[in-house]
Amino acid sequence: MALRAAILRHIRIPAETSLFKNGLKLQAWNRFMSSHGDDHLDKQQVIDRVLSVVKSFPKVDPAQVTPDVHFQKDLGLDSLDNVEIVMAIEEEFKLEIPDLEADKIDSCNLAIEYVSNHPMAS
Repeated sequence: MALRAAILRHIRIPAETSLFKNGLKLQAWNRFMSSHGDDHLDKQQVIDRVLSVVKSFPKVDPAQVTPDVHFQKDLGLDSLDNVEIVMAIEEEFKLEIPDLEADKIDSCNLAIEYVSNHPMAS
């Protein structure tokens, strides 16, 4: 217990001080070290990455992929293909999309909106 207290004394940072560490403000440092927070992905990054995932799907003609494309109506994919694309998007952004939400994602636009609004997307 004494060892724990000694270690905690050395690593605790007073909240009321505005410390600088190598030019980084404490608040910025905490945001950097956080696993989530205000560091959302840029919308254009999300668009580019979602389109890249869809274009790399084997049954898709990359020339037909746009942000507004519908997986089944425009690309001729079936429901199983739709599930595979959503799984690939989960892997790309390190997300787990609940089944009820995943069933609703049937276009690039909906995938982009879901990912850009998800706080844990990376």
